[in-house]
Amino acid sequence: MPGLGCSLSVRHCLTFATGLVECLCFAGAVFGWASLVFTLKTEGYFSSRCVNTTEFNATDVFDCSGQDEQFSIVFTIASFMISFLTLPSGFLFDWFGTTVARLVGIFLYTFGTLMMAFSTAALSNLLFPALSLLAAGGILFLITNMQVGNLFGSRRSTIITFYNGAFDSSSALFLVIKLLHKAGVSLRSSFLFLSACSVIHLLRTFFLLPRHHIPYPLPADYTYGITCGKPRTPSVVQTTTDVLPLPPSEKSFRECVMSRFFGLQVLWLSIMQLRHYLFIGTLNPMLQRLTAGEPSLVSQYINAFAITQLCGVLCAPWNGLIMDRHKGKARAAGESEQEADLRASVLSLFLTALQCVVFSVCASIPYLPLQYFTFVMQVLNRSFLYGGNAAFISVAFPLQHFGKLFGLVMALSAVFSLLQYPCFALVNGPLDGNPLYVNIGLTLLSLLTFIHPLSVFLHCRSLASQRAISASS
Repeated sequence: MPGLGCSLSVRHCLTFATGLVECLCFAGAVFGWASLVFTLKTEGYFSSRCVNTTEFNATDVFDCSGQDEQFSIVFTIASFMISFLTLPSGFLFDWFGTTVARLVGIFLYTFGTLMMAFSTAALSNLLFPALSLLAAGGILFLITNMQVGNLFGSRRSTIITFYNGAFDSSSALFLVIKLLHKAGVSLRSSFLFLSACSVIHLLRTFFLLPRHHIPYPLPADYTYGITCGKPRTPSVVQTTTDVLPLPPSEKSFRECVMSRFFGLQVLWLSIMQLRHYLFIGTLNPMLQRLTAGEPSLVSQYINAFAITQLCGVLCAPWNGLIMDRHKGKARAAGESEQEADLRASVLSLFLTALQCVVFSVCASIPYLPLQYFTFVMQVLNRSFLYGGNAAFISVAFPLQHFGKLFGLVMALSAVFSLLQYPCFALVNGPLDGNPLYVNIGLTLLSLLTFIHPLSVFLHCRSLASQRAISASS
């Protein structure tokens, strides 16, 4: 990949490639929940919540809304955990470095896969801690991999969005498990295999990643990992980079949190994340409703949804390229690199907000064939959303605070995402299973996300005006 600067080092390329595989095959599996729910239902998980009821016309029906509610709660908790635990994960990464953070992540992920492997219909409640542990371990994989972008200089944002796209695409893992289950492979075997893969994560931690952090900009003599069985020998630059205090010109963590950009970034992410979480968490019952409960048709659409998730790794780099498009070009007189980065982020933030509105409108229309396009817009928007979030934080704030700020943004958005359960209860209760009004409300709420790119645009224009005044005086 010459465009990514792979000629710099074979080790850099290997670190990038193995990290991409790790994020693609493991980290964000939780978001493939719709595929796993279909399999869990065939295995009888929470089946005790299904009851025989009599409708007003004396027709007997088998009501499984209670089962759907339990699955919705499992996903609500797991999706909350994957965002909220990003905060302690970010602090863990910033304070203790890559190795410690990854060892914790590997332990959580392995324990989660083992709990999934030994869960049964009689032990359905194991899904609550198991999925949450998978979420917590997966986000640590993502956080420790995003720093790999620092190895590639001018393509840093592209690499960060690549990893976030791979994180999104890993939701297809549960589709693979669903298809294997249909072919006769048990859930236990699939999750035991995922547990065994932790050996690969451990080897990568010690051989292809630094003990602490990858600095940016990258020193010429920077080294990391274990070579030929010898202990790590990090360069002097690496050692000092990890312990240097903040330069006087850099903002403190508190100043970053209190800034307008941080608040608007939280709002921007929270609204769109809520829209996506509610869509994923209610996809199964929505398809049940639109297909009149035809199992083969529901399975067909769930497979289509899961397959489109694989495209996340292809869509996300477009956002990184949008943010990196100014790299290598001459900047305006007096314009700093950070200002150029911020100016480049305006288009990214705007396009992401626009995609969310289009996706939300499509999801609101109860027309089954249209959902194929909804799936495409959903994966495109989600890949732009998370990649753009990480890339914006990396350019708008000091690198020393990246883990903490990324974690805090995700944690605050997680609290906001808890609104998905009241929305689900509203649909199932007063709205009698019809989500139209909730979808319309979320679409209108999505319009608020345009405030953030407008604010960044006005900020950049103000800085340009100040430079023009200074140059003329």
